[in-house]
Amino acid sequence: MSVATPALPVRAERLWAALLAATLMNLPLGSVYAFSVLLRPIEQELAIPRSALSLVFGLATVGFTVGSVGAAFLYRAAPAPILVLLSALAAAAGLLTAAAASGLAQLLVGYGIVFGTGGGVAYILLQQGVNMLVRRRQGLVNGYIVSLYPMGAMIATPAFHACNETFGWRTTLGGLATVLVACGIAAALLARHSGARLVAPKSSGETQPGTLGLTFFKLSATFFLAASAGLMVLSQAREIVASYGGAAALAVAATTGLTGAIALGPRLGRVFKRDGGGMPPGHNMTLAALGGIILWFGWYGFNPGSTLSAMDFEGIGRIATNTTLAACSGSLLAMAYVYFRTKKFDTGISVNGLLAGLVAITCPCYWVSPFGAVCIGAVAGVIVVLAVDQSPALSTTRTVSRYEPATL
Repeated sequence: MSVATPALPVRAERLWAALLAATLMNLPLGSVYAFSVLLRPIEQELAIPRSALSLVFGLATVGFTVGSVGAAFLYRAAPAPILVLLSALAAAAGLLTAAAASGLAQLLVGYGIVFGTGGGVAYILLQQGVNMLVRRRQGLVNGYIVSLYPMGAMIATPAFHACNETFGWRTTLGGLATVLVACGIAAALLARHSGARLVAPKSSGETQPGTLGLTFFKLSATFFLAASAGLMVLSQAREIVASYGGAAALAVAATTGLTGAIALGPRLGRVFKRDGGGMPPGHNMTLAALGGIILWFGWYGFNPGSTLSAMDFEGIGRIATNTTLAACSGSLLAMAYVYFRTKKFDTGISVNGLLAGLVAITCPCYWVSPFGAVCIGAVAGVIVVLAVDQSPALSTTRTVSRYEPATL
């Protein structure tokens, strides 16, 4: 897609209308990240295993990708406002199909294929409509549009939970379909009012497409793997928390907080090495290390304190031992791995390895052996270094380490 050609009639351009259209449409579409709230009621009523329901969410993300790519070919067939309305109606029809489902097949077709594909088409059409009009701060504007999906999930997660408890999951999906129809109509009218037009670029024999290099494929693989892992966690987030003893309110709050962290992104002013910046100097590594030690101490109240009975002395002792071993092995392996690469000892990465070991051992701390705890912490210590390596490519931020990875 390209900007409007001069041959088109002069028409007023209203960026605010295009932004409002994108906001109204993408917020309810972002509810796809709140899918985990629907898992338990669907599983209980339809007797569909959790693994199969994960397939429904996975197919929805694939459908979104297909719709996003296919939108580049659809805008030649009809004006953008018409396509936006049709895609919204298609997504709503998919939700209604899922709401009336009696088995897995209807969920896969309705929610996975139709809803996902319709959402992908609407997202790209409205995003490109905004890009036709924005003249400066394009990165900020597009970042806002991308953040609408996790923001929509933050709104949908508690709303879905309340509606499920009161009316049931079928009514929840039906209500979301109604919201999509209303927002689709409003977004189509606003897109027309904005004056943005999507037109085919002029073909030129002088312009040849560039060759995709190794860096492109490395970044594509990194983004794909990271997005797949993150989205699958989101699809199960509420039930993961609930399965390990979290109350329903805690599970909903955790899922909402997770999507909010994704929407927030890296801290303002963070410039990565690939863009001419680098890791900012540590403000006070002594305090950073002290904070890590305090967290470690608090973990003894969190892990052993989470047992069902304080009279289980053997279990509490095993948990405390495993927690200690995982933290130590995580810190030592992270420090050794970085020293092997840089020939320097790094306090910050040692604290990161400590925290990684604690996080990794939290779930299985009651069941694994002490040797297993050492192995879990060691693997976590290496993984946290690799995660730091990938942080420039993923545009994330970190708060403890001073270790600066090589640019991809």
